[in-house]
Amino acid sequence: MTPAHSEPRTILGLRTDLVWGLIGVLLFIVGDGVEQAWISPYLIERGLSMPQSATLIAIYGIAVAIGAWLSGVMAEALGPRKTMLIGAMFWLVGQVLFLLVALPTMNFAIIVPTYCIRGLGYPLFCYSFLVWVTYRNPAKTLATAVGWFYLAFTGGLYIVANFYASLMIPVLGHVGVLWSAIVWALAGTAIVLMCVKGTVRERTTVGEQLAILLSGISIIKENPRVGVGGLVRLINTTSQFALPVFFPIYLSLHGFTTEQWLKVWALTFTVNIAFNLIWGVVGDRIGWGRTVQIFGGFGCACTMIFMAYAPIWFSGNYMAMLLMGCLYGALIAGFCPLTALVPSLEPERKGAAMSVLNLGAGLSSFVGPLLVALLFTTVGAKGVLFVFAGLYIVSIFLTSFVARDEKARFAVPKTLSTTQSAYSAKR
Repeated sequence: MTPAHSEPRTILGLRTDLVWGLIGVLLFIVGDGVEQAWISPYLIERGLSMPQSATLIAIYGIAVAIGAWLSGVMAEALGPRKTMLIGAMFWLVGQVLFLLVALPTMNFAIIVPTYCIRGLGYPLFCYSFLVWVTYRNPAKTLATAVGWFYLAFTGGLYIVANFYASLMIPVLGHVGVLWSAIVWALAGTAIVLMCVKGTVRERTTVGEQLAILLSGISIIKENPRVGVGGLVRLINTTSQFALPVFFPIYLSLHGFTTEQWLKVWALTFTVNIAFNLIWGVVGDRIGWGRTVQIFGGFGCACTMIFMAYAPIWFSGNYMAMLLMGCLYGALIAGFCPLTALVPSLEPERKGAAMSVLNLGAGLSSFVGPLLVALLFTTVGAKGVLFVFAGLYIVSIFLTSFVARDEKARFAVPKTLSTTQSAYSAKR
């Protein structure tokens, strides 16, 4: 039995009993992400039109946003472990139906719902574990722990999944790779079943669970700073989902090939996974809000302006574009401490706060491409990048509102972490 006053064991800022869950998330998201870089052209090659493919991705983004919002409140009402298993079930059902029914028939009316069931599943699995991290990790290293989560999540989704797909498509084919993705997802789910224990609350009644689920909406009215934090999170990755839509076209006008763009984009997220951890450590040292403002908001605003002119200034210079990708990958990770900051606004309702934050993350996959569709033909690539720069400047002021009492709040989670240690000891 652990004494109530003792600190939980941590390794490099992450509570040790959360490490297996992190491995489970990494394996699961590899399975989810094996098709992300090639599914759209593959479906077009099989008979879908470009508008149908774009519609599929947009609806998928909405499904992800819904799953992301539900992840926080479900993790608090039902427990993260149950919610992760529900997410895995959704994903597996969607994947099997997509492979057995949708792809053989290429019926758009079947492709959309089956693919979107997968979209509901992965945020329920992954973001529910992030809620667990915010509840159980010591507050003094919470941003660092969040950095570890995003290192596993981004590394699995953008690096390992794409690398695995590039190696195995020549061996297994596209459909074979999609079937093999189930092995990755099942491995991650098995780790959660065997190695991840505990809850974030004592047992709740059905009525209490319903109240928690509704709090994912009511919390925005009761604490507007949580809602503003969700808006900052939306701004964070809106450009990330927009750039692949138009930036390769912009680069092609200035002497760069599609293959070069893909390598730049891969390097971007290789750098990003490291800086998610770095900015987490920095946030724990200098303040979560300050890190988001300086490195996230201001840094990304400057990067958007640089990206508007870099292809012109360095026309055909591949090395310059690689450095540009590194800069973007490093600074977009500057928003990482936001995931520690926003739940600290509501220490007793972290799940509801995380739902709002996760909703912002999910919506960015829809809003980014939408902004490109609305603005590109009018203002061009440079204009779109300046719009994103303006959004990042707005995020600086919004973060000031979210983080205005941050220093005072740092004392609260420390007390809570002691209480949680006592509760863990009773269990």
